[in-house]
Amino acid sequence: MSLPLVRLSSLDLIRGFVAVGRRMSITLASQDLCLTQSAVSRQINALEEQLGVKLLVRGYRSISFTAEGERLFRSADGAVQQLQDVMGEIHTTGVLRPVMLSASIGVTGLWLLPRLSRFQKRHPGVDLRVSANNRVADLRSDGIDLAIRYTTPSLAPEGSTRLFGESIAPVAHPSLGLKSLRSAQALSKQSLLEFDNPTHPWLQWGDWLSAMGWADVKHQGVLHFNQYDQVIQAALDAQGVALGRLELIQPLLDDGRLVLLPRPRTGPRRHTPTGSSVPTSIRGQTCAAWRNGSRSKREAPARSFSLPQENRLAEATPADATCERRHRRA
Repeated sequence: MSLPLVRLSSLDLIRGFVAVGRRMSITLASQDLCLTQSAVSRQINALEEQLGVKLLVRGYRSISFTAEGERLFRSADGAVQQLQDVMGEIHTTGVLRPVMLSASIGVTGLWLLPRLSRFQKRHPGVDLRVSANNRVADLRSDGIDLAIRYTTPSLAPEGSTRLFGESIAPVAHPSLGLKSLRSAQALSKQSLLEFDNPTHPWLQWGDWLSAMGWADVKHQGVLHFNQYDQVIQAALDAQGVALGRLELIQPLLDDGRLVLLPRPRTGPRRHTPTGSSVPTSIRGQTCAAWRNGSRSKREAPARSFSLPQENRLAEATPADATCERRHRRA
């Protein structure tokens, strides 16, 4: 049987009880409510008198719920939390909140950061926060508004927009004196720079050399890095030859800080996991992604796909970079 609204306990008493229940401490609850311990104790006593039952068992430096207190807390805690959430949203309506953008570490360092200054000039009022990590992103639970990830059409969420594809080719610093990789001999005096991630075999030299028929080539050794931007930094420091993701490093090629090393025009072709035959310089599969208006000249026009709605983007086989947008209230 429900109580009439007029007989319902005041919110102050319910709030004091919930604060104690969340902390299981009158001292800590009083700090949360900016009240004295005696004031919080009086609130609990008043609520117990109104209900005619004990809600808390008070021990030496400890408290615990009675059966009635446990039952009341379960309902009251949820109701108070809903009030906190709704009133918090109402309070912030109309206030500009930061936009949280998540991208993989390599994309953040090589593709996103060089574009941020131009974005800030165009949108000076936007407070943008960048989160660089390689894990799968859950936009709702992680509080992310936009997420850029490599994915395939079957995994790209509905509403995402294509950013760019994936083209792989050897690159090096001009000071190494390399003009091309027309033969395996060109690598004999060079170190190879490799992204040490088994989920990206197309970015590892063993895969590339095997596709070229150069699996037995002699070189100075392999330097392994667990982040792709480290691979490119080592290439910029003239430490060796890297497999470049051209869409990410195009500005470095345009400025002459890195040079593209053409491979032989004729040579083996390899198979992607989808079974389609492609040259060793890989073009990723087309997928949906976020459009920002700054696609490379190399890239195909963006295409959208009707896919099952899913708020996750996963790292996958050779594919295009995508960005998922989380819809939120202002």
